[in-house]
Amino acid sequence: MWFRNLLVYRLTQDLQIDADALEKALASKPARPCASQELTTYGFTAPFGKGPDAPLAHASQGFYLISARKEERILPGSVVRDALKDKVDEIETAQMRKVYKKERDQLKDEIVQSLLPRAFIRRSSTFAAIAPELGLILVDSASAKKAEDLLSTLREALGSLPVRPLSVKVAPSATLTDWVKTQEAAGDFFVLDECELRDTHEDGGVVRCKRQDLTSDEIQLHLSSGKLVTQLALAWSDKLSFVLDDKLAIKRLRFEELLQEQAEKDGGDDALGQLDASFILMMLTFGQFLPALFEALGGEEIPQGI
Repeated sequence: MWFRNLLVYRLTQDLQIDADALEKALASKPARPCASQELTTYGFTAPFGKGPDAPLAHASQGFYLISARKEERILPGSVVRDALKDKVDEIETAQMRKVYKKERDQLKDEIVQSLLPRAFIRRSSTFAAIAPELGLILVDSASAKKAEDLLSTLREALGSLPVRPLSVKVAPSATLTDWVKTQEAAGDFFVLDECELRDTHEDGGVVRCKRQDLTSDEIQLHLSSGKLVTQLALAWSDKLSFVLDDKLAIKRLRFEELLQEQAEKDGGDDALGQLDASFILMMLTFGQFLPALFEALGGEEIPQGI
């Protein structure tokens, strides 16, 4: 159940919703298989369990867990191009005429429609947690596009969703660069052994370091030459380790074994109980971790008029 990535969104108004209302809203946008001529479908599915009786929203201690599933037909462009070339060659040879763009586009559409029912299907899921009391929505993804797909579909289901990406007052790259220079992060955060450095020029170079002593002269020389830290591996309070980038995306999130063992103890022998205990412990940890992170990064920025 533990999230592996994290994109954080701030609710700009109180989200007045309960478990029943959320369940009803999600049911208006259910996940479903692609029809024979559909390229993609997107909708909500049960985060825990299977079957028609599994709830689409898992509610526990004021937190909600939801899951969206995307189903898409995979039709490689090379297959379409080859089929189109064969068809164009056939027409030009048989009818002794040139096939121009408008007719090519029409032929391509016909080929795609004929191939779609035989295309492979790929499914992917994205999880998100809604924390109304914290005023946050947390998406388990490092892709802003995947997060926006989920949020826009949730907005359609609810009718409105006053939310924006959370931002901080100081540019994250400036703070991360300072932490690597001084080898001392703020609060209960600790610099680990991985970072990415970028030149500030448009065509500047990129240096990626793993399992590297970030106090070394080599790293400090890159910093003194003007490179900025755009990704940095960090640990927090002996509970989490993660990589933070300059867009505030949290990647490769790892919960330490102590938390996982606590969740196993709290969850008992029931599988659903284990999942629920993991979810609650994760959310309670986020409730401490995220405010500490944003404070360490200079404080959350609240746009004027909000």
